[in-house]
Amino acid sequence: MSVNIENLSPQELAALIKRANSRRKVLAKRKPAAQTKAAVAKVLKSAGWTFEELYGKAGGGSVAAAAPKKARKAAKGRSTGKVPPKYRNPTNEKDTWTGRGRQPRWVAAEIAKGRKLEEFLIK
Repeated sequence: MSVNIENLSPQELAALIKRANSRRKVLAKRKPAAQTKAAVAKVLKSAGWTFEELYGKAGGGSVAAAAPKKARKAAKGRSTGKVPPKYRNPTNEKDTWTGRGRQPRWVAAEIAKGRKLEEFLIK
């Protein structure tokens, strides 16, 4: 967070200093991260787990990142991996579409002209 202290009034500056000092006191009471991590590792070891088994690579981030993205997506019922294109633009062979997500502009334009989506299927 960046605060421009040049534009603060004396009251706002005093309030900011008070908040900063209280935050410094809270942080000073914390144990060092390495000490806390060692304590957690000790508890996990006594339970038969490793940090990596529960949270992935050590230091890999927060608890929210515990499950890999692929596992989370698969759990939601979504398939992963690349899907081959199903539709091709007849005027530009490089334009393709898998049929997933929002229609590309070329598909929407052709359908607006009265053509059917099935006409663009790749055989």
